Amino acid sequence: MPNNFLYYGDNLHILRDHIKDETIDLIYLDPPFNSKADYNILYKEPTGELSKAQITAFEDTWHWTEETNKTFQEIIDTAPSNVIEMMLSFKKFIGMNDVMAYLTMMCIRLIELKRVLKSTGSIYLHCDPTASHYLKILMDTIYGKTNFRNEIVWHYGQRTNFHKGHFSRKHDIILFYAKSDDTKINPVSIPWLKDEFLQHRHDVKIDNDGKEYIWADGGKKGVRYLRPVEMVLAEGKPLDTVWDLPIINSSARERLGYPTQKPEALLERIISASSNEGDVVLDPFCGCGTAIAVAHKLKRKWIGIDITHLAIDLIKLRMKHMYKIEPKKDYMVIGEPEDIEGAKELASQNRYQFQWWSISFIENARPYGDKKKGADTGIDGITYFDGDKKAIIQVKSGHVGVKDIRDLGHVIDRESADIGIFITLEEPTKPMITEALQKGYYKSVLMDKNYQRIQILTIKELFEGKKADIPLQMDMKKKAKPVNMIEHGEFEF
Repeated sequence: MPNNFLYYGDNLHILRDHIKDETIDLIYLDPPFNSKADYNILYKEPTGELSKAQITAFEDTWHWTEETNKTFQEIIDTAPSNVIEMMLSFKKFIGMNDVMAYLTMMCIRLIELKRVLKSTGSIYLHCDPTASHYLKILMDTIYGKTNFRNEIVWHYGQRTNFHKGHFSRKHDIILFYAKSDDTKINPVSIPWLKDEFLQHRHDVKIDNDGKEYIWADGGKKGVRYLRPVEMVLAEGKPLDTVWDLPIINSSARERLGYPTQKPEALLERIISASSNEGDVVLDPFCGCGTAIAVAHKLKRKWIGIDITHLAIDLIKLRMKHMYKIEPKKDYMVIGEPEDIEGAKELASQNRYQFQWWSISFIENARPYGDKKKGADTGIDGITYFDGDKKAIIQVKSGHVGVKDIRDLGHVIDRESADIGIFITLEEPTKPMITEALQKGYYKSVLMDKNYQRIQILTIKELFEGKKADIPLQMDMKKKAKPVNMIEHGEFEF
């Protein structure tokens, strides 16, 4: 049985239903901020140009709703008295608005995260300056102000522009709390720059051999001896609370384009400092999976949770590309539909999530279009093959008929696409199959093979392992190598 887990769903329910008390060594969370921004993912076309296709990954907007009111009442009914008093004070001071909705959402989850954290464990809460002051008070209340360890400043600014009303905002805050006095931290060093080192040391001497040395205390009382500067430089300097690390630039190999993606170097510092090999690392807002990818690299066990299938599918692609590991065999994916009834349930709950999940069955496919904000284009997903050739994907969770196949044919013609893939929960009718056949075939010169232009795939068939019959996506420069979307940076934002 694999030791690593990837969960789809609301992290509050998953924490309560699946994670036992005091089983986690390290928690890192980068929750969506109350920035009132809709994060969009843009994809690159095979030409390298940004696509007009976009999909809303999640809406980073919080509102005081009936559900928020129920959650707040649950805190009043069940939380420790000091947490209740603080939340009532927040509500009186802030009011029943979006910020209070955000804090309510965070409070109930931070309580659960404390429950699952071991007494020796640590939690790192990543937040930007718009929320850090409220969250620090909340963390003091839930975890105890004596368990506060550090406020880490991740400084990522290089270029700075002048702003009329404020200084350039070039940092995030990471709040580091322990569960108890038993929590330890591993020593972490970072490289010295020689010029920086020499500015801080005034005891550097030049020996007779022309090499630079510094005085250091010896093993015997009062004895001093010389250590080469290069040796001291190699040991590095202890990590402090200001971390100068760049954001992921547009050409970085690790860049996936997920809107809140953080650099792997940032997570390497946190995981190295506050866990050991074999420990369990939890990220309850795992997004594109940087924390769990780094945890895997550093030989930790990991648990990731996210509420969108878009993120879950991207993480599966990332883990396959980085470590050649697969779901079920090397780690468990829990919360995705496993049978037809589960697929129907997902479709009834959220048809957009059902679409994203269905599209993940198609190799190298990505969602297309923001149907929440615009007209339906008849395109739910898209994938490329034979260089710049494209296949359009439609997903239907309700009743289907021959008209749907005709409509897909029109979309193929309108978009100058070469193949259309029709995914359906229902079994296709005979007229649908006949209509699909009448669209003819696409001839792949590279593969020297004909492919049916409209292909109908049922969810049942996809569960059974049937694949879309399309050519492999090719690198046109090499003519034979399948292209990996992550490796080639096709995710952009």
